[in-house]
Amino acid sequence: MWDSESESVTGRHYDNELLSSTKHTLQTDRFEQRGKSWFVATDVPSDFMVQIRDVSFHLHKYPLLSRSAKMNRIIYDSREIDLSKISMDDIPGGPEAFELAAKFCYGIAVDLTATNISGLRCAAEYLEMTEDLEEGNLIFKTEAFLSYVVLSSWRDSILVLKSCESLSPWAENLQIVRRCSESIAWKACANPKGIRWQYTGKPRDVSSPNWSEMKDSSPSRSPVPPDWWFEDVSILRIDHFVRVITAIKVKGMRYELIGASITHYAAKSLPGLIKEGSTSGFAEEESSGGMAGMAVSGHWKGGLHMIVAGNRDDPSSTSQIRDQRMIIESLISIIPPQKDSVSCSFLLQMLRMANLLKVAPALVTELEKRVGMQFEQATLADLLIPCYNKTDQTLYDVDLVQRLLEHFLVQEQMDMETTGRQSMQEVMQRSGNSNAKMRVARLVDSYLTEVSRDKNLSLTKFQVLAEALPESARSCDDGLYRAIDSYLKAHPTLSEHERKKLCRVMDCQKLSMDACMHAAQNERLPLRVVVQVLFSEQVKLSNSITSNALKETGGSHYQPMVQNRKTLLEGTPQSFQEGWAAAKKDINTLKFELETVKTKYLELQHDMENLQRQFDKVTKPKQQSAWSSGWKKLSKITKLSAMENNDASQNNVAQARKAPRRWRNSIS
Repeated sequence: MWDSESESVTGRHYDNELLSSTKHTLQTDRFEQRGKSWFVATDVPSDFMVQIRDVSFHLHKYPLLSRSAKMNRIIYDSREIDLSKISMDDIPGGPEAFELAAKFCYGIAVDLTATNISGLRCAAEYLEMTEDLEEGNLIFKTEAFLSYVVLSSWRDSILVLKSCESLSPWAENLQIVRRCSESIAWKACANPKGIRWQYTGKPRDVSSPNWSEMKDSSPSRSPVPPDWWFEDVSILRIDHFVRVITAIKVKGMRYELIGASITHYAAKSLPGLIKEGSTSGFAEEESSGGMAGMAVSGHWKGGLHMIVAGNRDDPSSTSQIRDQRMIIESLISIIPPQKDSVSCSFLLQMLRMANLLKVAPALVTELEKRVGMQFEQATLADLLIPCYNKTDQTLYDVDLVQRLLEHFLVQEQMDMETTGRQSMQEVMQRSGNSNAKMRVARLVDSYLTEVSRDKNLSLTKFQVLAEALPESARSCDDGLYRAIDSYLKAHPTLSEHERKKLCRVMDCQKLSMDACMHAAQNERLPLRVVVQVLFSEQVKLSNSITSNALKETGGSHYQPMVQNRKTLLEGTPQSFQEGWAAAKKDINTLKFELETVKTKYLELQHDMENLQRQFDKVTKPKQQSAWSSGWKKLSKITKLSAMENNDASQNNVAQARKAPRRWRNSIS
């Protein structure tokens, strides 16, 4: 019951003892809810109402005044003589937190849990329920619960941090977010055997352990995986996740685990980030709503695309795009700087979404540099990123791949400059760099083959990307030839000059036999390129025959006919350079001569094998004359082969000049 003698309602002045004393209390044990209103279960009628949003609380003044300095100030400063109603829509925690605080003022037992403690702590701070008014006030009790109960438990720390999402900036100012983040980081980096595990109750990954079972099992039977904490922290909002990862970095966790946790979080928070399957086929795309049509088939689940390609005037779509952009930017900023902390495929998928969502250019550039550090790990499916630039009509973002390749080459150059001293480790590193360049060359050739089918791809872009790598990166130009042929097939209107310019990026000497045979009958290639291909193949066969013959006969000083690409171009016969239009009639002759040389080579190889068998049978000195006769036979065969080769070449050339012209047929 209220003490009516101590109550003063004749003005805005109250007895000081009343504001700091707890003797004026109302006997009750519960609150009653009627619709959206709360009432104190007592016979004394309420004289004060607090309105919080759409919920009203019918209370009494003095239990609130005795423990809330804010209530004292509101009532004291009010212009109304008898203030009976106030509104507190801005109280952190909302009606739920105020209900608990009001019950505490009435002396009703309040059950503190991990789900309500953060809101109640912020509400107590808002109501200024300090020790100056009452010993053991709400701020003191909630702080004690946070420090001694919540922060000692993994599960409670996660849940409290999760509940802080709706309490900004109060939770930040009261250091609840910082303390929970550091508690989580400490437990994530500690020995799992020393932690009292309790799971948050969220769906966990297959590799995550059952914490309740693991607590009772022996460590040897149920070892704790290093990623046990990934699933729990992935339920946090992005800003709180960043705080946790930052704290974990400070405590020295391995960068591979940090990168894996970021990948896990991104897979759950970004729809469509993880591809369901890969494809190397060429996907047609259409523009939709001013944006380039989205995805290469098989790369997207479609969630984010539906958001971006939807109605731009829809507030929900705009909000989702903004949230996705914030997640991308935050994750980029916390990726460990070490190479291989995350996969190249993950970086490229992040880059795809960053370009789509118009992430800050500085972060996109940083992400491109990270991809360049491990570009040799990329796959063709990851590089097929649509072009979202409205001014560029190409289907895929070729300029992006060009920048990634430049970052890769810059990183390779920096690695070579930093290796000053020669050691076995550095030699192995250089060998690895060479292999990385070869893998990148094969990747670029495959990418060129894929994007060459785009009719809007300019010749300059194709040529610049093809020539970006040094010649030493390609041991074979078959992939580059395939890309050139694909580009010629998709762009039949190219002039002769443009086709010659395109073919200059290819080295005919680095083509395999199959590629040479295909090029010899490819009508899309310029005639000069066809002649260079045939001549280079003839030179390679001649060098091979001469080299093998000299090796069998003991020759030591062998000089190939053509050593490099420049010599090949300069050493082309004068008759081929004078008139390319009239050279078609010589192609069949060259092909016949090529087959003849191959036949002679097989015969010579057969004779050499016979001589080798005869040599194996010679075991006595008296048979030395037979061995000498064998070498004489070899020299005669070599001379006869050379003479027959020259005679056949002259006869065939004469017959070919008399014969009518034969046109090439493409077998592509």
